[in-house]
Amino acid sequence: MSRDRIHWRGTLPLKSQRRSKYGAVATTVNGIRFASKREAVRYRELRLMERAGFITNLRWQVPFSLFGHRHRKGLHFNIVQIATYKADFVYTDMKTGESVVEDVKGVRTPVYKLKKRWFEAQEGRTIQEV
Repeated sequence: MSRDRIHWRGTLPLKSQRRSKYGAVATTVNGIRFASKREAVRYRELRLMERAGFITNLRWQVPFSLFGHRHRKGLHFNIVQIATYKADFVYTDMKTGESVVEDVKGVRTPVYKLKKRWFEAQEGRTIQEV
Protein backbone atom coordinates (compact mmCIF):
# COMPACT_ATOMS: atom_id res chain seq x y z
CA MET A 1 0.00 0.00 0.00
CA SER A 2 1.15 3.53 -0.66
CA ARG A 3 2.08 5.88 2.18
CA ASP A 4 0.06 8.77 0.76
CA ARG A 5 -3.24 7.01 1.47
CA ILE A 6 -5.78 9.27 3.17
CA HIS A 7 -7.22 8.05 6.46
CA TRP A 8 -10.75 9.32 6.87
CA ARG A 9 -12.27 9.21 10.35
CA GLY A 10 -15.56 11.03 9.79
CA THR A 11 -18.98 9.42 9.84
CA LEU A 12 -20.46 7.77 6.82
CA PRO A 13 -23.35 9.57 5.12
CA LEU A 14 -26.82 8.32 5.93
CA LYS A 15 -28.30 5.84 3.50
CA SER A 16 -30.91 8.35 2.30
CA GLN A 17 -28.15 10.83 1.40
CA ARG A 18 -26.33 8.51 -0.96
CA ARG A 19 -26.91 8.88 -4.65
CA SER A 20 -27.83 5.77 -6.61
CA LYS A 21 -25.51 4.48 -9.29
CA TYR A 22 -27.72 5.71 -12.16
CA GLY A 23 -29.13 8.82 -10.45
CA ALA A 24 -32.55 7.39 -9.54
CA VAL A 25 -34.27 9.00 -6.58
CA ALA A 26 -36.28 6.67 -4.35
CA THR A 27 -39.88 7.87 -3.95
CA THR A 28 -42.69 6.77 -1.64
CA VAL A 29 -46.33 6.79 -2.79
CA ASN A 30 -49.18 5.54 -0.57
CA GLY A 31 -46.63 3.97 1.77
CA ILE A 32 -44.98 2.02 -1.07
CA ARG A 33 -41.29 2.72 -1.75
CA PHE A 34 -40.33 2.84 -5.41
CA ALA A 35 -36.77 2.80 -6.73
CA SER A 36 -37.28 5.89 -8.90
CA LYS A 37 -39.59 8.83 -9.50
CA ARG A 38 -40.40 7.44 -12.93
CA GLU A 39 -41.58 4.16 -11.39
CA ALA A 40 -43.74 6.05 -8.84
CA VAL A 41 -45.35 8.11 -11.63
CA ARG A 42 -46.10 4.93 -13.59
CA TYR A 43 -47.67 3.39 -10.47
CA ARG A 44 -50.00 6.39 -10.16
CA GLU A 45 -50.96 6.06 -13.85
CA LEU A 46 -51.68 2.35 -13.46
CA ARG A 47 -53.77 2.95 -10.31
CA LEU A 48 -55.89 5.46 -12.27
CA MET A 49 -56.27 2.93 -15.10
CA GLU A 50 -57.31 0.29 -12.55
CA ARG A 51 -59.93 2.61 -11.02
CA ALA A 52 -61.26 3.42 -14.51
CA GLY A 53 -61.61 -0.31 -15.27
CA PHE A 54 -59.01 -0.58 -18.04
CA ILE A 55 -56.82 -2.97 -16.02
CA THR A 56 -57.27 -5.27 -13.00
CA ASN A 57 -55.12 -7.21 -10.54
CA LEU A 58 -52.32 -4.62 -10.37
CA ARG A 59 -49.26 -5.96 -8.54
CA TRP A 60 -45.75 -4.57 -8.16
CA GLN A 61 -42.32 -6.11 -7.59
CA VAL A 62 -43.51 -9.54 -8.72
CA PRO A 63 -40.69 -12.15 -8.66
CA PHE A 64 -40.29 -14.71 -11.46
CA SER A 65 -37.88 -17.63 -11.12
CA LEU A 66 -35.46 -18.14 -14.00
CA PHE A 67 -34.52 -21.77 -14.47
CA GLY A 68 -31.63 -23.63 -16.07
CA HIS A 69 -30.59 -27.23 -16.09
CA ARG A 70 -27.63 -29.15 -14.77
CA HIS A 71 -26.57 -32.39 -16.46
CA ARG A 72 -26.13 -35.54 -14.49
CA LYS A 73 -24.70 -38.84 -15.61
CA GLY A 74 -26.62 -40.42 -18.41
CA LEU A 75 -29.54 -38.75 -20.15
CA HIS A 76 -31.06 -37.16 -17.05
CA PHE A 77 -30.73 -33.56 -15.95
CA ASN A 78 -31.96 -31.48 -13.04
CA ILE A 79 -33.88 -28.26 -13.49
CA VAL A 80 -32.59 -25.67 -11.03
CA GLN A 81 -33.42 -22.07 -10.25
CA ILE A 82 -30.49 -19.94 -11.35
CA ALA A 83 -31.77 -16.39 -10.93
CA THR A 84 -34.83 -14.26 -10.22
CA TYR A 85 -36.33 -11.51 -12.36
CA LYS A 86 -38.44 -9.00 -10.42
CA ALA A 87 -41.00 -7.24 -12.63
CA ASP A 88 -41.92 -3.68 -11.67
CA PHE A 89 -45.62 -4.19 -12.46
CA VAL A 90 -47.87 -7.06 -13.49
CA TYR A 91 -51.55 -6.54 -14.32
CA THR A 92 -54.38 -7.89 -16.46
CA ASP A 93 -55.45 -5.84 -19.49
CA MET A 94 -59.24 -5.87 -19.59
CA LYS A 95 -59.37 -5.27 -23.36
CA THR A 96 -57.36 -8.38 -24.27
CA GLY A 97 -57.65 -10.38 -21.03
CA GLU A 98 -53.90 -11.01 -21.07
CA SER A 99 -51.44 -10.62 -18.21
CA VAL A 100 -48.98 -7.80 -18.87
CA VAL A 101 -45.45 -7.68 -17.42
CA GLU A 102 -44.07 -4.16 -17.30
CA ASP A 103 -40.67 -2.76 -16.38
CA VAL A 104 -39.89 0.94 -15.94
CA LYS A 105 -36.41 1.50 -17.34
CA GLY A 106 -34.04 4.41 -17.27
CA VAL A 107 -30.86 2.45 -17.99
CA ARG A 108 -30.88 -0.97 -19.66
CA THR A 109 -28.00 -2.70 -17.88
CA PRO A 110 -26.37 -5.84 -19.30
CA VAL A 111 -27.83 -7.91 -16.42
CA TYR A 112 -31.33 -6.60 -17.19
CA LYS A 113 -30.92 -7.37 -20.90
CA LEU A 114 -29.88 -10.94 -20.07
CA LYS A 115 -32.76 -11.50 -17.62
CA LYS A 116 -35.23 -9.99 -20.10
CA ARG A 117 -34.18 -12.38 -22.88
CA TRP A 118 -34.14 -15.31 -20.46
CA PHE A 119 -37.63 -14.46 -19.10
CA GLU A 120 -39.08 -14.02 -22.59
CA ALA A 121 -37.63 -17.33 -23.79
CA GLN A 122 -38.77 -19.21 -20.69
CA GLU A 123 -42.25 -17.69 -20.29
CA GLY A 124 -43.09 -17.14 -23.95
CA ARG A 125 -44.25 -13.55 -23.43
CA THR A 126 -42.60 -10.14 -23.68
CA ILE A 127 -41.75 -7.52 -21.10
CA GLN A 128 -43.16 -4.10 -21.92
CA GLU A 129 -40.62 -1.38 -21.18
CA VAL A 130 -41.91 2.02 -20.16
